[in-house]
Amino acid sequence: MRILLVATAFNSLTQRVFAELGDRGHEVAAETVPDGAAVRAAVRRHTPELVLAPMLKAVIPPDVHRAHTCLVVHPGPVGDRGPSSLDRAVQEGATRWGVTVLQAEEELDAGAVWASASCTVPPVGKSDLYRNEIADAALEALLLAVSRYASGSGNPRRQDDPGLRAAVRSRPYLRQRERLIDWRHDPTTTVLRKLRAADSQPGVRDELLGGVFHLHGGHPEDRLRGRPGDLLATRTGAVCRATADGAVWLPALRERSPDGRRGITLPAVQALGDRLPPLPEDPAPAWPDQEGRRTWADIRYAESGAVGFLRFSFPGGAMSTGQCRRLLAAYRRACERPTSVLVLGGVRDFFSNGIHLGVIEAAADPAGESWANIVAMDDLVEAVLTTTDRLVVAALGGNAAAGGAMLALAADEVWCRRGAVLNPHYRLMGLPGSEYWTCTLPRRVGAETARALTEDALPVSAAAARRLGLVDRLLECGPQAFAGEVAALAVRTAQDPGTHRRVAAKKAALEEEQARKPLAAHRAEELARMRAVFFDPGAPYHALRAAFVRKEPPPFPPPVPRLPARTAHSRAGRAHAGGPERASGAAPGGVSAADGGGRIL
Repeated sequence: MRILLVATAFNSLTQRVFAELGDRGHEVAAETVPDGAAVRAAVRRHTPELVLAPMLKAVIPPDVHRAHTCLVVHPGPVGDRGPSSLDRAVQEGATRWGVTVLQAEEELDAGAVWASASCTVPPVGKSDLYRNEIADAALEALLLAVSRYASGSGNPRRQDDPGLRAAVRSRPYLRQRERLIDWRHDPTTTVLRKLRAADSQPGVRDELLGGVFHLHGGHPEDRLRGRPGDLLATRTGAVCRATADGAVWLPALRERSPDGRRGITLPAVQALGDRLPPLPEDPAPAWPDQEGRRTWADIRYAESGAVGFLRFSFPGGAMSTGQCRRLLAAYRRACERPTSVLVLGGVRDFFSNGIHLGVIEAAADPAGESWANIVAMDDLVEAVLTTTDRLVVAALGGNAAAGGAMLALAADEVWCRRGAVLNPHYRLMGLPGSEYWTCTLPRRVGAETARALTEDALPVSAAAARRLGLVDRLLECGPQAFAGEVAALAVRTAQDPGTHRRVAAKKAALEEEQARKPLAAHRAEELARMRAVFFDPGAPYHALRAAFVRKEPPPFPPPVPRLPARTAHSRAGRAHAGGPERASGAAPGGVSAADGGGRIL
């Protein structure tokens, strides 16, 4: 069936819908559309059989939805209406939520219901929830709706039917006055709900140390205490702030720009800069991870028998120079432990999106910081590639892109949750790529497929990645169950005699590969191309990066990928971080096509 996706951004959900519908044999096109006129033009270009809107802020014009069946994904249960559905669910502490596929009509969210699905709401940020539980429910409902439409068996229920009318509830946009934190009186649970409901966009507006900031994300602290509202400590770039009955860690802030431009979301300590008074650095729990601590750390290590788990989670999946170096130090320390299997990742949401574009953009010398960041990423990937005394597993509970995808491919095995999306390419940010991709990607999928993946610059579903050889195991589980599934599988892998034989053969295999072409040669060639881009002031990368981190339209269209015959892709839209329908989602800051605007024709 010919399906057109119209979306405000080619965000994580839109990519997943695009990839999974393509996997099922549909002829899928997609366009980012800023307004109703663009929707009308897209439909006129493609003459689709069905129009789907996975994440759309624009209104579908009446002449379009009267002439075509247009189905809209709403991140709320049947009867829920309004632009801040998911924000309100998180802020109000809902434990279950849902997704509804509606037919577009004049009144927003009031169309007939084609399908719906429910999901749990774990205590995580809105963007994490959106990319995982909500995305799983959206795919379930959307695939059911598409199947019903294709078979002619659809019998959508109008929301004014007696059985649905009682559930209808329309609520307005969640404004900053409802999000504001009263640090003197709000308990930690309330503070966390407000922070999580706005973790990526729009952030919680707050005054701090004489400046106006938006707070992005929050994590509980179990020991530090102080006068409510005071800053108590720092930890690897985050700041700890006292609440009425405890404290929370604030990992990232965005300063309100005096010239009206959108600020850059940065690690909290960097964002506060000279405003930050001297504070003690409170280290993360001791190594290995102390059980029972309810505190935040972006890198943790734990063991179970012969298995080591090096878990890391960076906001938006972006990895700055400092974060790469800390993760490399933790990796080397983990390799000193007497384990036979080492798992990287293994938690929910992003694995990695590569270098940190926000930190780079805010640097006094962005070219120099770009170079330092990519070298640090390469050092980390090299350490994984040259580990020969144990089996290394990359466990992807969520999406991976650019250098983050290549970090995963450096491992001996890649285990991936079915709901994840991979973007193993760089060119939409105007970069040739590094992280030893010229070695690892062809080794896994062959030279021709590697070339297609990097030049087509399209998202790859987890199932397609498994078929291509990018992924070794698919885990059929929900986001919350992923860590447990990985742990059980890793223990079984460590106990398998075949694993020990594989480890014994790793050194010889690496030596053989090095004889064909040394890793140092791959690194030198890749970094030479990257350096040429970084230190060329006229390279598109700089303008694309600046637009991306500020969510502004680039001054020129991003690079145009080359697509397979069934699709074509132009970057007509702006670089944009994805998120919930008519609300917002994650703003990674890593190099990721997962968050680009554009058109797939």
